[in-house]
Amino acid sequence: MERLLSAAAERAMKIQEVILRAMAKSITWWQAAEILGISVRSMRRWRARYQRSGYDGLVDRRKGRPSEKRVPVEVAENVLALYRETYFDFNVRHFHEKLREEHGIELSYTWVKKALQGAGLVKRSPQREKHRKRRPRRPLPGMMLHIDASTHRWFEQGQSWDLIVILDDATSEIYYAQLVDEESTGTVMDALRYVVERHGWFCSLYSDRASHFFETPKAGGPVNPDHVTQVGRAMRDLGIQMIPSYAPQGRGRSERNFRTWQGRLPQELRVRGMGCVEEANQFLDNVYIGEFNCKFKAPAAQSGSAFVPLQNQDLDRIFSIHHERLVNHDNTVQFANKVLQIEPTPARTTLAGCRVTVYEHLNQTLSIGLGPHTVGRYTLDGIPIPTAAPLKRKSKSKKGSAPFPCRGADPLSNKETSAARLMPPQKQGVMTRASCGGI
Repeated sequence: MERLLSAAAERAMKIQEVILRAMAKSITWWQAAEILGISVRSMRRWRARYQRSGYDGLVDRRKGRPSEKRVPVEVAENVLALYRETYFDFNVRHFHEKLREEHGIELSYTWVKKALQGAGLVKRSPQREKHRKRRPRRPLPGMMLHIDASTHRWFEQGQSWDLIVILDDATSEIYYAQLVDEESTGTVMDALRYVVERHGWFCSLYSDRASHFFETPKAGGPVNPDHVTQVGRAMRDLGIQMIPSYAPQGRGRSERNFRTWQGRLPQELRVRGMGCVEEANQFLDNVYIGEFNCKFKAPAAQSGSAFVPLQNQDLDRIFSIHHERLVNHDNTVQFANKVLQIEPTPARTTLAGCRVTVYEHLNQTLSIGLGPHTVGRYTLDGIPIPTAAPLKRKSKSKKGSAPFPCRGADPLSNKETSAARLMPPQKQGVMTRASCGGI
């Protein structure tokens, strides 16, 4: 109570100071009202009260007085007792009607609801979700692909497995479906490489915010755009945009698709007597994906496709896990408690001190790259994998054989070269725009 009185006195002193400044014409009355955070009309009332009662007129007259709208304690206890003993299974609206009709207690619905919730007799209503609108499908296949995994007991007996599925947003066509131990960087890269090799480059990839797709500094918060994962780096190298999902409703198509998978695939595997993952994956790849697409594939809004064939892309490097390393003085690289020895290469005399990249491939092998060059291949145990020896140019040709031309040298003799240079292009056998009919 003393704290309330001191706060009220402090506020009254502030109001008095502002009023005195306005009376001294240091500030205008509407500026005084703005400083106090009140309307001009309230400012006029406070000025009249100060002129009539002085400092005492500025004290809030509500302090220390109970509210006229306060419900008596006896009535509140009666309401809670009625609900607890007689109407315990009624909802709030029904109970509020009974209070008025049967017991003559005239209380607002809001007060009754808050009182029951505060006493723990009624659960608080969940927070309303924001209004969502249905997102239209992409008009062309290949514009956006969904990737997600569902953990389920797909076999009649045994453990749960993850089913990784990649489907098209435009048509819901399944491009990939395989059972794996768990959804991880390696299994996701394997799925994406399969789709890229089979169908080509696509525009964007929509996924959840799992750790192998995005880095999320705070759980449930936005992703960190400055740090990319291995999957994000592979998609960046291919120029494919990654779109994070911030709500399960955003992945509605893939979530509904998984309900269909869970309601059909276990029964299909049981009828066919399949109990291992290898048989199930062969069945998915060879039979069931085609049957699934025939039943549930939707027509695209426009004809055509957004898939583009890939050209000159090293998918072995793109779909691998990259590790930066520094070559030691003895041309070795430390990786996963193993020593990888780099053999002499024609690119450089020694690689000591060079920064290289160790590629952990999906086929359980390793390789070391120096820029675009591959300087070594190894098994996961660090055993070198022999490669074909590079071709060496011969310094001297054998007798009777034509010498290998040097770089920049003309293989024709000087006489032939001079004659060829004087001949028109059509006579040299060179196809020109005119000889090709202007093509």
